[in-house]
Amino acid sequence: MAREIPAFHSRQRKWELIAALLWLPVHVLLLPMALGAFLGDGLDETGLNLIVYAAGAVFMLATQWHFLRRDFDPLCDHPGRVLIQICICYGAMLLFNLGVTGLLAVILGQDVMGNPNNNAVAGMAASAYGPTAALAIFLGPIVEEIIFRAAIFGGLRRKNRILAFAVSMLAFSVYHVWGYAISDPVTWVYVLQYLPVSYLLCRCYERTDSIWGSIFFHMLVNAVALRAMLFLQEML
Repeated sequence: MAREIPAFHSRQRKWELIAALLWLPVHVLLLPMALGAFLGDGLDETGLNLIVYAAGAVFMLATQWHFLRRDFDPLCDHPGRVLIQICICYGAMLLFNLGVTGLLAVILGQDVMGNPNNNAVAGMAASAYGPTAALAIFLGPIVEEIIFRAAIFGGLRRKNRILAFAVSMLAFSVYHVWGYAISDPVTWVYVLQYLPVSYLLCRCYERTDSIWGSIFFHMLVNAVALRAMLFLQEML
């Protein structure tokens, strides 16, 4: 018996999808480069990221407001289903992460905790927890979910479900490590750490039939991870 494909509706209109995709190069390259050129040493890593994500959140709210409103209805219609899916995805993420950590331990040995993106976020949180929490828990999920799930996954999901998962997962995972991997190619291996949560964010969006499902799941993941990073730093 064939497994039933979940019902899914991409409510992002074509111009909204295009706007979200056009923001990706601005978010990844153009805005950080412009800020670095104009502000130079006057802006630390926390400040740079906060401005980039704040600008992204403003852009997304301006261009995606009606999409976010349309996708809020399924959340209100089935809040229990959304909560259950978020819990299932979080539990699955913990299990998947154990497997990936074991694989990285085999590949990297003692350097399994050397993910440069995680270390950068932990460093920002240690020096400026409030701005880092705002960035990681609120601004980041809104910007990233609209780009990687609503636009990339949702756009491709209309044509090919497997391709939608594959492209969204790869794009989201590469996004988190590419800046470090340019100078240190070994860092590419940390793409593996983001594939499980990338898959589960897509799954949460699909199963809840609302981008808010993946946004809230993303917020939960980042909030717990941020506290865990600080706890580990305090223990060390």
